[in-house]
Amino acid sequence: MSFQKSISPGDSECLGEAWQNVKYFFIYEVITFSSPPTEAATVFPETPDSEPLFTKLRNPSTGEATLYLFNGGAQQLFEVKAFHEENRSWFIGQSVQQDGRLLFVTPMDPLFLILYYLIKADKEQQGKFQPLDQVVLDSDYPNCLLLLKCADVKQCIHHITEVKEIGSQKFHKYSQEKTLKWLKKKVSQTVKALKSNNIIVGERVYAATFISSKQITDTEEDYVRYAHGLISEYIPEDLSKELLKYLGLPELKSPAAEPPLKKRKLSDAPVEPEEDYTKFNSSNLKTKKANSKMSAAQKALAKVDKTGMKSISAFFSSKPKASK
Repeated sequence: MSFQKSISPGDSECLGEAWQNVKYFFIYEVITFSSPPTEAATVFPETPDSEPLFTKLRNPSTGEATLYLFNGGAQQLFEVKAFHEENRSWFIGQSVQQDGRLLFVTPMDPLFLILYYLIKADKEQQGKFQPLDQVVLDSDYPNCLLLLKCADVKQCIHHITEVKEIGSQKFHKYSQEKTLKWLKKKVSQTVKALKSNNIIVGERVYAATFISSKQITDTEEDYVRYAHGLISEYIPEDLSKELLKYLGLPELKSPAAEPPLKKRKLSDAPVEPEEDYTKFNSSNLKTKKANSKMSAAQKALAKVDKTGMKSISAFFSSKPKASK
C-alpha cells in the first residue's frame, strides 16, 4: 500500500491533520459484498477491529448504492472510486487476475452521508428532534450505523444540526442555516487547496492547450464556482442550488436552443403537384436533347411538309438490277 497527497472535499475539518489530504492507492484483488441482518438502532453491526470493511451505503448526492470502506474499528470512512478500462488484467505471481480495475480510496467526511438522513428525517418527521441512532437508520443499508462510530462525528454534528440535551441524552434535527455555513467553509478550504496546488480552473482549462501572448488568470469566482461543483458531488441537488445562492453566485444558464423547424401542415385533401413533372420523362428529354443540337436551318427544314418528297440519299443509292 502506497500513499500520495491529494485534494478531497470530503476530508473532515474535525479529523486530525494526519488524515487531511491523504489518498491511498491499492489493489484489492477480490471484493465480496454481504448484507448482514438488520440491527436494532442502538446496536452497531459487529466488525473486526483489525480488518477493514467494504460496504455499500447511500450516495449522499443521489441516494443510490455506492461502495465505501471503513477502516479497522470503523473509526474512518473512505470513498472508493474504481478506475476501469477494457482489456486490462493484473499479473499476480504466476496467475492472471481477470478483473483489471484499480481502486482509489480517499478519506471522506462521514457528515456528508449523515446529512442525507438528516434531511430525509426532517421532511418525514416535520422537524422533530430525534436521537441520531434513530435518524441514521436504513433497512437496505444496515451498515450506515457505523457512520456514528467514526471519530469526532458526535463532536462535529452540531455543524449541521440543532441540538437539545435532556439529561444525558442528546436530540438532533437538521438545520439548513448551519449546514450552509458549514458547506461554505468547505468551499473556502477547497478554494485554498486549489490555489496552493496550482489547479487550473475557469477559462484556463480551455486556453491551456493554445499558445497565446495574452496572460489568462483565474478569477475568484472561477475558483469558488469550481469548488462548489466539487462539493455538490456530495450533497443533494436542492441543497447544491441553495449553496449556490448562499455563495452569491449566479446560476449558469445554458444557451437558448434554436427554434424547431416549421412543419408543413398535414391535410386530408389530395395534394396537387406545383410543377409539371412530365417534362422530365425520358422521351421528352431525348427530343429536347436532339433539338438542342440542330442548327437554325435544320430546325426550319424540319417544319417543311415532306409529303411525297424523297430523301436526298435516295438519289445516290445504286439502282436495282433488272431480272433476266
